[in-house]
Amino acid sequence: MSEEYEVHGPHDHAVEHAGHHDEDPFASRMAVMTAILATIGALCAYQSGNSENLALYYKNEAAIKKTEASNQWNYYQAKGEKENLAELGAALSLGNADAHAKFVADVDKYKQQKEPIRAKAEAIEKEVVDNDAKSEALLHGHHRWAQATTLIQVAIALCAITLLTRKNWLRNLSFGIAAAGVITAVVAFFSA
Repeated sequence: MSEEYEVHGPHDHAVEHAGHHDEDPFASRMAVMTAILATIGALCAYQSGNSENLALYYKNEAAIKKTEASNQWNYYQAKGEKENLAELGAALSLGNADAHAKFVADVDKYKQQKEPIRAKAEAIEKEVVDNDAKSEALLHGHHRWAQATTLIQVAIALCAITLLTRKNWLRNLSFGIAAAGVITAVVAFFSA
């Protein structure tokens, strides 16, 4: 009959001992703190990227609208040139009543056509200014989110070093930097 013998090594005793006793509370707290900071850091990084993307979107919209406004002003200028040519034609055709009447009618027509074009160009220019302002505000928010993310990442690195060195002053420093990161994130959130 074969009997199996169970041989216990030192590692078995260590595992059994760890299972019966409380874990190291310092290590547990630092692990929880690191997990919380990693979550906050991920949220800040997402917001940073989102703000940057929106800033680029509005900057692109401003560029498109600027081109549109330029096109409108060119169209306005073309109508103005036609008006000037019609005025010249009217001045040169004083001897021919029919031609003079046609040129005077053209002058009035071009004057009337220019006004809506000018109004549209000015409205588009206002959109350019609005989009540029939105882009600048979002870019400022992006910088705040990026600063918060950086502070949180530094705090996570300090937590890892704290776990290795078990220095209370280093733990407190990591908590302080983490608090600065969270405060920066809150400022970024409310300034958006």
